[in-house]
Amino acid sequence: YTPLRNLTKENLQKTAVIFPVKDALMYVEANPFGFRGKAFQGAGFFTSPNPDLGATFTYFIKDEIKTLKQKRRDAEKEKQKKGEDIDYPSYNTIEKETDQPEPYLLFVITDEQGNMIRKIKTGITKGLNRLRWDMRYLPFTAVSLTPFDDTYAWDEPDKGYMVLPGTYKVALQKFEDGKFTELSAPQTFKCVPLNNNALAAADKTELNNFNKKVAELIRAMSGAEGYMKDILAKLPYLKQAILDGANVPPDTYEKFQLIRTKFNSISKQFLGDGLRARYESTAPISLKGRVDMITGALWSTTAAPTETFKTSYNIAADGFEAILNSLRSATEDIKQLEMILEQYKAPYTPGRLPDWKKN
Repeated sequence: YTPLRNLTKENLQKTAVIFPVKDALMYVEANPFGFRGKAFQGAGFFTSPNPDLGATFTYFIKDEIKTLKQKRRDAEKEKQKKGEDIDYPSYNTIEKETDQPEPYLLFVITDEQGNMIRKIKTGITKGLNRLRWDMRYLPFTAVSLTPFDDTYAWDEPDKGYMVLPGTYKVALQKFEDGKFTELSAPQTFKCVPLNNNALAAADKTELNNFNKKVAELIRAMSGAEGYMKDILAKLPYLKQAILDGANVPPDTYEKFQLIRTKFNSISKQFLGDGLRARYESTAPISLKGRVDMITGALWSTTAAPTETFKTSYNIAADGFEAILNSLRSATEDIKQLEMILEQYKAPYTPGRLPDWKKN
C-alpha cells in the first residue's frame, strides 16, 4: 500500500505518473517439487503463491484512451438517451476506424548509460495499475505469435538472461494514432542481489559478457532454424511443381534431389539426427543442443559459466559458421531451381513471384 501515499491531489491531476519503485531483489526461484508450482503433488496439496519476482512498477492513468470506434459508439449512446436519430456510419468513417492502430502503453527500461534493456507493452486502464519486470532481457529465440501453453508443469517459456545488478530507469510512453508520446518522466530504481547464494559468480561483468555472446548465438541459431523449417516446408511444393510442369526438363528432378540431400545433411549437423536417436536411443549432441544446454542451466542460476559451458560455446560457434555458409549455398541452389520452374511455366510454388508480361 506504500504507493497510495503518493496519490496526492497534484499527482491525480497528471495524465500519468509512475510512483517510486522499491528496490527489486534478484534471485532465481526454487522449484522444490521439481517443476513449476506444486508440480504433481495433487489438488489436495495446499500451496500459496509467493510474491511475484521482479521489479514492480505502480502507475496511475488519469483517463482511458478511446479509439475512434469507441468515441463514435459513445456519441451514439448519448443520442439514444436523448431519443435522437443515429446515422449509419459512412464507409470513410468505418475505414478510418478499421485502419486505426490499437492504443497501448509502453514501459521503456534503460540502464545507467541509457542503453535500452527492455520494452514492455500493456493495455491502457484508467486508475491505479501495476506491472512487473522479471529483470531479464527478452528471449532471444525467434518471434512467435502463439501464446505459451502452460498445460504441462515441465514446460517453461523461453526467457532471456538476468541483467546486472545496478541502477535502472523506467519511462512511460503512450502509443496513439501511430505516434509515441512520453507520459511520465523516468523513475530510477535499483536491482539488488539477494546475497544468499553459495555459488554466485564473483565477476558479474564476465558472466554478463559470456551471456551476451550466448544470446547473440541463440538469436542467430533460432533464426537459421526458422529459415530452414520454411525451406523444408517449401521442398514438397517444388517437387510437385517439377512433376506437374509439362515443359520442365527431366534432369530438374535430379537437381531437386541434390538440394534435399544437402538440406538433410545440414539439419543433422545443426539440429540433430532424429532418426538415429529414435532407433539407437541416443545421438551425438547437435550444435543447437549445445547452446540449449548452456541456456537451460546457466540462465536458471546466478553461478559463473563452467568450463563445459565455455567449451560447448566454442564448438557451437565454430560449427555454426560452417552451417550458415552451407545454408547460403543451398539457398542459391533453391533460387536457381525456382528460376528453372518459372522459365518453363511450372505451377506456382510458395515464395516464387510469377514473371508475366502483357502480350
